[in-house]
Amino acid sequence: MGQIEIKSMTLGMVATNCHLIINKENKEALLVDPADNALRISNVIEENGCTLKAILLTHGHFDHIMALNDLKKRYNVPVYAHEEEEDVLKQSSLNLSGSIGQIYTTQADVYVKDGEHLKLAGLDVIVLYTPGHTKGGACYYFPEEKVLMSGDTLFHCSIGRTDFPTGSMSQLVRSVKEQLFVLPDDVQVYPGHD
Repeated sequence: MGQIEIKSMTLGMVATNCHLIINKENKEALLVDPADNALRISNVIEENGCTLKAILLTHGHFDHIMALNDLKKRYNVPVYAHEEEEDVLKQSSLNLSGSIGQIYTTQADVYVKDGEHLKLAGLDVIVLYTPGHTKGGACYYFPEEKVLMSGDTLFHCSIGRTDFPTGSMSQLVRSVKEQLFVLPDDVQVYPGHD
């Protein structure tokens, strides 16, 4: 991880991990899954003296997006999500915010596809489409740093739940086998929880 530094924050009612990935060479940063508490996230960005360039969403469940709209307003940066996740972001019944009594909807600025190569904050990022936890779940792989942002697709010795709307156990198992198990053994995984 020579070129990057990762600041992880555990936020919200279900202890969701939000990751700030800082390119040490240019002090530009990417934010993965802004769970909630936009003020705390902003403080971490500013304490590290970096410039936020984009926000990456692994999926659209409420516990991964509740600070998104506030951060978008504050930093005016593009938000990336997989193209199959658009409905989940826009519908409170699918993103589960309705189930906690806080209707919340949002949208991405850029909808990406499987295998798409992005150049963000001076870093190479590969989109890995990993449906199963939600229909548009995605992981973000940083090949030069051998770092994977897995969201709720992969945890330590476990995988994400599939009993929510748009979830599928067979899809999730296939995603892990076909997209993640083929990565190098020394990849560091940063999950959405734990």
